Amino acid sequence: MRLIDQQYLQEPCYGVCRVWEWLQKDKGYKVNIKRIRRLYQLMGLEAIGPKPNTSKPAPGHNKVYPYLLRNFAITYSNEVWATDLTYVSMQKRVSVPDSRRAR
Repeated sequence: MRLIDQQYLQEPCYGVCRVWEWLQKDKGYKVNIKRIRRLYQLMGLEAIGPKPNTSKPAPGHNKVYPYLLRNFAITYSNEVWATDLTYVSMQKRVSVPDSRRAR
């Protein structure tokens, strides 16, 4: 149990199968995967990762975004633009100067 707990603290995304494989190959223990599953339940451990049905909306979340280009005929290039705002995690905050700001 101590080894499983140490490995879980280092790699919380490891599930039962990966911990079993780690114990077999790296540590040389002959242990059944069912024992690892039972110890995971006994210790209250659960791998961090996406759960099933992740694409279903949360209860009470009824916001539906309309498709604004439904009745719009796009006839030439650069008539319609799109953008994607993606959050990029960084270790240090970086200040990007805004050229639109009044001086």
